Amino acid sequence: MTSQPRDAPQFYLTAPSPCPYLPGREERKVFTHLIGRRAPELNDVLTHGGFRRSQTIAYRPACDGCRACVSTRVIAADFQPNRSFRRVMKRNDDLIGEVLPNSPTSEQYSLFRRYIDARHAEGGMVDMTVLDYAMMVEDSHVQTQIIAYRRRGPDSRFTGRGEGDLIAVALTDTLGDGMSMVYSFYDPDLTDRSLGTFLILDHIARCRALGLPYLYLGYWVNGSPKMAYKARFQPQERLMPEGWLRA
Repeated sequence: MTSQPRDAPQFYLTAPSPCPYLPGREERKVFTHLIGRRAPELNDVLTHGGFRRSQTIAYRPACDGCRACVSTRVIAADFQPNRSFRRVMKRNDDLIGEVLPNSPTSEQYSLFRRYIDARHAEGGMVDMTVLDYAMMVEDSHVQTQIIAYRRRGPDSRFTGRGEGDLIAVALTDTLGDGMSMVYSFYDPDLTDRSLGTFLILDHIARCRALGLPYLYLGYWVNGSPKMAYKARFQPQERLMPEGWLRA
């Protein structure tokens, strides 16, 4: 008779539900729990296999007859910003991101609430309470941090902190071979800044500075306009049946 170690992951399959990306299709996910002392190691292994983290859950699509969701990661060392990306970087050169522990604040939740109401009022996160937000941020057994973006001040060069209102927030995991953007949100009124693009560009720069090869962006979904932006960040690798391949 064989038995598994107590900390060996067990995987489960969700029931079918409407696909949030492709109309008329259903999605299913396979998931496991990321808890205990082996959670960071397991998170690395599962991310390499196309999983994403949400709190203490690692999941990936397991849809019958559909392979539209494809894990993507930007090759940080080879990334060269094009003219459009350089303009975004210049427009946001007055911002600085401070790396903080993954601790929720009322200021973060206020910005999160404004972002969700303005950009994703029909989405699944619209009913998240302040307690739900706190769980999303702090319920992690892996190396997770908040990067909080504000305008640069006179002392920012020395302190690494900005001043004034909170403009953007990224909840980010650090892996053995890169960073993974778990969730990000920003001031919805500052549309001219292209803050969503800027946050990805800033994370690519952070990977390069830390000597980390990849920035994991989650799933690019073929046929979904909401996920088309991820293909802009080249060069990148996509997880195919034969492994990670350069797109």
